Parts: sequence; C-alpha cells; structure tokens
Amino acid sequence: MSLRIILAVAAACCVFSAVAAATAADRAGLSALPGLYPRDETLPAAEIIARAHAAAGGETWARPASLFMSGYSVMYRDGAAATYDRYEMSRVYPARKGDAHKADGKVRIEAWRDGERAFVIAYDGERTYDANGPVTDQSANARWASNFGFGAIRHALDEGWSQRRLPDDLVDGRLAHVVELTDPSGGTTRFAIAADDYAILYVGFDTPRGWHERRYSEFFTRPGRSWVQPGRVRLYYDGVKQNEVIWEDFDLDVDFSDDRFRVAAP
Repeated sequence: MSLRIILAVAAACCVFSAVAAATAADRAGLSALPGLYPRDETLPAAEIIARAHAAAGGETWARPASLFMSGYSVMYRDGAAATYDRYEMSRVYPARKGDAHKADGKVRIEAWRDGERAFVIAYDGERTYDANGPVTDQSANARWASNFGFGAIRHALDEGWSQRRLPDDLVDGRLAHVVELTDPSGGTTRFAIAADDYAILYVGFDTPRGWHERRYSEFFTRPGRSWVQPGRVRLYYDGVKQNEVIWEDFDLDVDFSDDRFRVAAP
C-alpha cells in the first residue's frame, strides 16, 4: 500500500472520529430536550399514580361519594362553535371498578342555551335516559363507553389492576410521565401525569366512536377543600377536537335523590 493511500485512510479515520464525537456531543445536547429520554426511569408506574392521587386531593379525590360540577361548554360541528351557556354534571361514584369503560354508578349531564334546556342524558345505574325519558333501546348503555374512562386512575392501585410506564412525552408543553393502566376486564387506559407537580394532564382510550382523548388544564380548588379540579377539559375523537368544557364550580358529597338520575317524559 502506497504512502499516499495510507495517509488518505488515516485522514478519513480522523474525519470519522471527529464526526462521531460531534454526533455524540449533539446527542448529549439533545438529551436536555424534555421528554426525549425518561425522567427518572427508575420511578415505577404505581408510584407515579400514587403521587397523582396525593396531588389531586388524596383519599377524598380517589374515593369520592358524589360530585357536582357546573360551568359552560363549547361544541364544534362542521367548523362552527356552539356555546351552551350552562353545563352541569352530577355523578355518584361506584365503590369498585372492574371495567374502566363500562357505565357504573350514576350520572346526569345537562346543558342549556339561552335559558332553555338543550339536552340531557342520564344513567341511574340500570337504565339510560334522554330528554324524552327512558331510552327504549337499552343497548344505549354500551354507548357510555365513549364517556367513561377517567375513573380508571382512581382505581389503578386496586387489586386486579396493573400499571406500566410508557415513554415520557409533552402535553401542552409540559413534561409528563405516561402510564398505561389495565383493568380487571383487560381494558386499557392511558394517562399523562405532569413530571413536576403530578397533575393529571391527559387521558386516552379506545371507544366505539374512535380513539378518545381529554386534555386537562386551568386547575383550581375551593377554600377548605383538598380536591383539585381541572377548569378546562378539551375532548377529542380520532385527533379532532369535538368540544370543550369549562368548569367553574364544584361541590362534593352532594346528597342526590335517585330521581335526579331518572328523566320523566317531557
């Protein structure tokens, strides 16, 4: 091999070493990008959930008896935004949850526009109702699967549930730990939990309407309450925003009558 070839090979090796060193340095710099690599990869999913419980209000939040929320909502259809100036949800929670996406407990969601009720949907633990009373086809109960799912995180540490970490990510620019929960029925639900204050920023799960996501922000509480309430909830199906709910107030341990979750004929 000629001296010229030997020198050329040596020069190429030096260039390759310099490029490799530069690439390693660049990657070291990129490691500062939030979410690129796991934050504290030794932190188990169960501990992340436990910290999220504590940050949201502890046992009161994880095991509420009932909740009432009020505010307003904007729904998007064909590029237009329709505002419901009064929006309410009443909820009675079950003691246990074996399927995160099955209707359980009791719920009533109601909306008004310009002083008139626009719609109501309710579930009394057995039957689904709309503004006309009991829904004739009670297969409607299965459609609640498009709405039920957030409660999974309250029961995530119960017997029969499992948790695993997924890659960290950004939610609205905030670094978050992503965890996937599997309920006793085998259903899965994903949550993103802020890495700094353990606020619950996101939930995602599959539904009959497609992949459903909710993003939470504008958290607030009330004097004397440990409960932390997201004031803004953005709801998506298959990546398209469908509506937003702006919660302005809440109350806990409300003594609802059974009739609240039943709708008589108009």
